[in-house]
Amino acid sequence: MKLTALLLLTTLPLAAPLTARTISVAPGANAQEALQTALIEAAPGDTVQFAAGRYPLTGGVSLDVKGVTVAGAGPDKTILDFTEQKGEGEGLLITSSDVLLRDFAVENAKGNGIKSKGSDGISFVNLRVEWTGGPKSTNGAYGVYPVSSKHVLIDKVYVKGASDAGIYVGQSQQIVVRNSKAEGNVAGIEIENSYNADVHNNVATGNTGGILVFDLPDLPQQGGHSIRLFKNQVVANNHPNFAAPGNIVAGVPSGTGVMVMANRNVHVFDNDIKNNGGNAVMIVAYRSGFTDKAYNPLPRAIAVHGNRYAGNGATPAFEGGPQIAAAVGGTLPAAMWDGVTAFTVPGGVATTADGGIFVSDAPLLNLNLKTQGTPASAAQPTITPPQAKSTLAQPAVVVLPAAQEARAKS
Repeated sequence: MKLTALLLLTTLPLAAPLTARTISVAPGANAQEALQTALIEAAPGDTVQFAAGRYPLTGGVSLDVKGVTVAGAGPDKTILDFTEQKGEGEGLLITSSDVLLRDFAVENAKGNGIKSKGSDGISFVNLRVEWTGGPKSTNGAYGVYPVSSKHVLIDKVYVKGASDAGIYVGQSQQIVVRNSKAEGNVAGIEIENSYNADVHNNVATGNTGGILVFDLPDLPQQGGHSIRLFKNQVVANNHPNFAAPGNIVAGVPSGTGVMVMANRNVHVFDNDIKNNGGNAVMIVAYRSGFTDKAYNPLPRAIAVHGNRYAGNGATPAFEGGPQIAAAVGGTLPAAMWDGVTAFTVPGGVATTADGGIFVSDAPLLNLNLKTQGTPASAAQPTITPPQAKSTLAQPAVVVLPAAQEARAKS
């Protein structure tokens, strides 16, 4: 054997794992079987590569192998078409860690578009999820849907038509949502019951509500906290609400820019929030009754600063909104707080808020509802001028593992 060949053989394992493969899948009559087989047979380090084309699928597909990349030729070139899907499950379900999904589209899933559950290191990059038949309550609930996951990256994702939230992250930790667009959904972007999230450089437009930060009772992870919303475009979110009755977002009023409910340590800053018929920023307690003794329904330690507002508040659609707007001169101020500072813990113990509401870039409309569950018809609105700059410490910047970032950018 020549010396150069021997050197090549001895150094090759250092350059790339010999077992890493690219498994190619092409559209065709057996696309369902070929696609699912590729996802089953993939091993850690492999790439499942979808060729350009439309893949008509009649059932959901899933991946439970860690360390796999699933890639297409582009979100307008590789299309997983679930129009004829049977059942109500996800289009694509991921239940493994260290997975990168990139460069393809999911259309018309009967359930959620793309869901990850229990993943540590899940990246959604340059994807499109869309319901092409227009806004309907029968559309899938979520477009991109990581839940109970850690180290979540959503980058350059487009979602349209979700009957709940276009981009939704629930019960997760260490989250980055950036450079994405949510359009024509009930909620554009929603961070729910999650810890440590940076949501920035996104566009939320044409939704019922632009960006929501919620915390709900009776879930395995609650006490959502440490969220930063910044450098987003939250524009003209005035779509009629088309969520299915009984869904929590069915109560989101049309015209909502940013809504923070029952979270703590949330900073909303350096955003452009424009032309939303209701509140540019709405800060509220969870309104419904609950029996979860560990749950706190109040927003606490919320800071709103350095945003740019224009054209908001002229047509509020929330309960009592037109009357409240009339009482304060016809147009709502950019920021509104329901003024709820106390609630009753199941069992009868009264509790009060443990932090403040700071708005330094606009007048604050306070509804002075005082106690959780008080109807908006009992509002006694007052307006306070912008406050001094908040002294609340901002959450730390979310830093994802370097390997995850490098892989997403490769």
